[in-house]
Amino acid sequence: MGLQFEEDEFLACCGSTKFAKEMAKASPFSSLDEAVTAAREIWFNQVDVHAWLQAFSAHPQIGHSSSSSNATSAQWSKGEQATAFATATNSSLQELSEWNAKYRQKFGFIFLICASGKSTDGILSELKKRYPNRPIAEFEIAAQEQMKITELRLAKLFSTKENVASTCNKNPTLAKKVEEDRVSVIGAHLTAASDASSVKKSQAPPRTRPPITTHVLDVSQGSPGAGVEVCLEMWKGPQPRPMFGESDVGGWLCLGYSTTDNDGRIGQLMSIVDVVNPGIYRINFNTGKYCPGGFFPYVSIVFEIRESQKWDHFHVPLLLSPFSFTTYRGS
Repeated sequence: MGLQFEEDEFLACCGSTKFAKEMAKASPFSSLDEAVTAAREIWFNQVDVHAWLQAFSAHPQIGHSSSSSNATSAQWSKGEQATAFATATNSSLQELSEWNAKYRQKFGFIFLICASGKSTDGILSELKKRYPNRPIAEFEIAAQEQMKITELRLAKLFSTKENVASTCNKNPTLAKKVEEDRVSVIGAHLTAASDASSVKKSQAPPRTRPPITTHVLDVSQGSPGAGVEVCLEMWKGPQPRPMFGESDVGGWLCLGYSTTDNDGRIGQLMSIVDVVNPGIYRINFNTGKYCPGGFFPYVSIVFEIRESQKWDHFHVPLLLSPFSFTTYRGS
């Protein structure tokens, strides 16, 4: 039997109300790993751009104390910035404040970083490094940092919820070690390589969605891209792979076609299979119809799924504006 959590407990982990609602619906969780898997699915594939921005705004500016109405979140935030405060000087705090202001003016949201264990100088260095980024790219980086924070806080949430009283009540040192061990486990998870062994993959539960998914975000309006026609294809040409500069007419097989809904999400583009066929895939977006005055009549994203990745899930979203676009590999 798993552990049951309330919505406000998940809100302390991530300041998005939609994320918290979805996590509460998915609860109970039998383990921390199960909760983290659900959290990543919800954060990257179910909530929209507004939920991301709401979560960002729930954090205090780096170098400042939290003013959150959620006491647990404020307490955790203070602990996460403990190293930064301990290593700060008046001059470094002043410089950090100035760069925070520059960052917010450029990107429209606060600088977000998983600050646990980082010094003020280290945080400032990372802020300066990320400042030249394009807004679209930085938005994705901030979302990844938010997920790191969420995973660390889920570890803390589990450590306080689990019924360890029977073994730890008479041994406070052991109780503390249980919590520290659990946080270290999730910390290792954040820095580990994303590919897993075939043994672990063979134990994965059956899929509940297609192995290839996508969605569209219209970053020029800060909203989902609704009504975009999308087609998924697989390379079936005479050569092992399409070649740059050569005609590929007739080499692509259409696997599925759909249109994004009001949340910018796409319907099922392929069958739900546990193992996806290795090969070259292409997702085509009819951006010309969505934005007639834009620069791109259509956008195609070509990617390869290797034999070692056939158990993985590939989320290939499109971040779109009239005169630019970008994408990334989600999990």
